[in-house]
Formats: sequence, structure tokens, C-alpha cells
Amino acid sequence: MSIHENQPYPPLRHIEAFPIHHQEQTLICLHDPLGYVNTEITLSPAAFFIAACLDGKHTLRDIQLEFAREFQGALIPREQIERIVEFLDEHGFLLNERFEEIRNKTEQEFLQQVVRLPYHAGQSYSSAKHELGAFLASLFTRTGGPGPLPDEQQSSDESMVGLIAPHIDFHRGALGYAHAYYRLYQCKKPDTIIIFGVSHQGGETPYILTRKHYSTPLGTIKTNQDCVEYLAKSSGLDLFKSEIMHRMEHSIEFQVLMLNYLFGTKIQIVPVLCAPLPEDEGISPEGVSEIQQFLQTCIRYIEESGERVLVLSAVDWAHVGKRFGDSFDITEEIRNRVKDRDDEDIQVALSIDPEGFFRSVMKDKNSRKVCGLYSIYSTLKVIKGIAHRAEFLHYGQAPDPIGGIVSFSSIAYFE
Repeated sequence: MSIHENQPYPPLRHIEAFPIHHQEQTLICLHDPLGYVNTEITLSPAAFFIAACLDGKHTLRDIQLEFAREFQGALIPREQIERIVEFLDEHGFLLNERFEEIRNKTEQEFLQQVVRLPYHAGQSYSSAKHELGAFLASLFTRTGGPGPLPDEQQSSDESMVGLIAPHIDFHRGALGYAHAYYRLYQCKKPDTIIIFGVSHQGGETPYILTRKHYSTPLGTIKTNQDCVEYLAKSSGLDLFKSEIMHRMEHSIEFQVLMLNYLFGTKIQIVPVLCAPLPEDEGISPEGVSEIQQFLQTCIRYIEESGERVLVLSAVDWAHVGKRFGDSFDITEEIRNRVKDRDDEDIQVALSIDPEGFFRSVMKDKNSRKVCGLYSIYSTLKVIKGIAHRAEFLHYGQAPDPIGGIVSFSSIAYFE
């Protein structure tokens, strides 16, 4: 990509970068968190420094000067910079016309689909039906699990109205999933499940809807179109503006797979992604009219529909360590400190106090990076008037492969 030396290079897109070790070398891996580009690429530290200079303002000369300052006066020729820029451009990592074409094509293909395809099948879990069924069955029977599911759901007088379950990958969060969904299987089968997932990449509205049905390798679960339309019309917002976020978001996908395993296709879902508010501004969801209006609409739907509705929060709790921007390594002291703070939040969640839960997480400015903050708040707010009993099911912590820990918990709420 040849550009005049006084003209800035196109900016690098918003990407995730993390170190990997290969043949006694440290390289930097670049990953597209939005999934427009599926290929991950690796750069040397020097090449990554060049990539990090691509902010839409730096010219060739600017980059050469920055490089010399960083690497003790070393000179980098124009040709080498342009090879790096061209490599990034070829793979769709620059914010330019090439990427706009990729993005527009991807979004149009997704928006035209009636069914949301299982993005993580074959990656996070098997896409082979029988292999997947055996794996999901094993979640319940491993050490610490609740035991095998009965062959058929037993009749029960218990109605579960709320559930907090993990969205970490199944291998690390196995027991959290097992305890949550075993307990659900012991209760009356819900008709509709409103799933408050987490939009890890944000969004233009606090809540993001889709009309698409959700498919898994085990079958397709229909989305409750009446409920989606009811929520969309009553909100006053365009809740489909960021619908593309549903395409690769795993938080809802993993719950739908578990629900499909438990109930087949005899239930309906309402997939709702929760986008975070700017936490550094100290905004409480209590003071955001769009949030309160949407949640009140959810409450009205449950009251008016006559359906047995479960409100499911698909969340993880703390994200701590260098992988998540912290400066420290994980020690036993850190693990215990995280658990102590998680326990505080869990106790408030068990008391079905949405405002108290938000304050508990934010009292240290959410330093643990609880990604499920708004999803859990939303669930507690919706079920507050109908849930009369809470039951703690499980708590766990799992290592992050790049460096850190993620905590997760399972809690059930009953009518």
C-alpha cells in the first residue's frame, strides 16, 4: 500500500491483541472480536509497534520517528512499513474501503437469514449431534456435578422464574452449567425464556433484539415473535439497530444449546443482548429511562401473556488478570479476594435487590470487570415482583489461557 509520505495511513480497526510464544519467540496475535475477519494473524513485536501507530493520523515519517525512539535509533525503511500495512490490509484489519466491503457483505448475509446459525459449533463445542449430546450429558456426571439427568422430565409443582447461569466455555464452566440446568429440569417446563445475554462488543442501544430463530446442532428453537414485537413496539427505541451483535455472541448461543438439550424444540426464546453503559461516568440504570421502560415492558408481557416465563441471565462474573488489563499475576490471595467480593454480590443477588446489586458491583468501580452486571440487574428487576425464593447453586473460578481468571455462578429463583 503505497501512500505519499505526508499522507496518514488508514487506521487499525478495533482488534484484540495478545502475546503468544512460538519456537522460543514472543509474537503478537491479532484477533477480530466482531468476527468480520475469521483469520488470526501474528506479528513480531516490531511489526506490532508499526500496527499500533496506525491511528489515521501518523504519516510515514511519523512512524519512522516513533520507531527510532522506541528501538534505540533503529531506522525502518519505507518498504518494510508498507509491507506490514499491506499485510494488515489484505487480512481486513484496517478501517478502509476493503474492510467496509467485508463488513457490508457480512451484515447483509446475516440480516437476510431467518435463522441465526450456531456460530461457535465446531469451535467451542462439537457440531456432530451424537458427539455433542454425549458431551453435554457428561457435564452433569463429572466429579462435583449434580448427577445424570432423568431420562424424562419429572412432574413438579415448582416454577422457576429466574436463573443466573454461566456463559464461559463449557469445558471450564461445566459444573456451573450442570447445576443450573439440572435444577431447571426439576421444575415445570417454561413456555418462553427471555434470555438476557451480554453484548461483549457493545451496541447502540442498551438492549438489542433479534427476530431470528436460534439453531443448534441439536435442532432449532423458535423465537417468540409476539413477545419480540411487543417489546420492540413498546420500547420507543430501534432495538434492532445493532442486531449484527447477535451473529457471533456466545452468551445466548450457549444457553440455547443447553435449553435445546433439555427440552428439544418445545419451548420458545426471546434473545436479548445487554450492552454496557459507560461505567466511568457512574451512570446507574435506575436513572436511564430507556432501560426502565424496556424492563417494565418485559414485566407487563409476563403479566399479560399468561405464559410460564423464565428470565435467564447468561453471565460470567469477575474477569481479573493480565489478560483483562490488570498489571498483576494471579495468586491465591487474588483468587480469595475475588471470591470475597463475588460473594458480596451474590448475597445481594440472592436477596432479589437489583439496585443493591448494581451498587455492590460498582462500589469499587467494577474493578473485577463483572461483564454480567447489566444482564443480572435486568433479570433481578424483571423478576422482583414474582420471585419469592432464591437458591444458590454453584460458584466457580477458571483460569484464562492467556493469563487471568474468570468467575461464574449459578442461582435459581422461584415463584
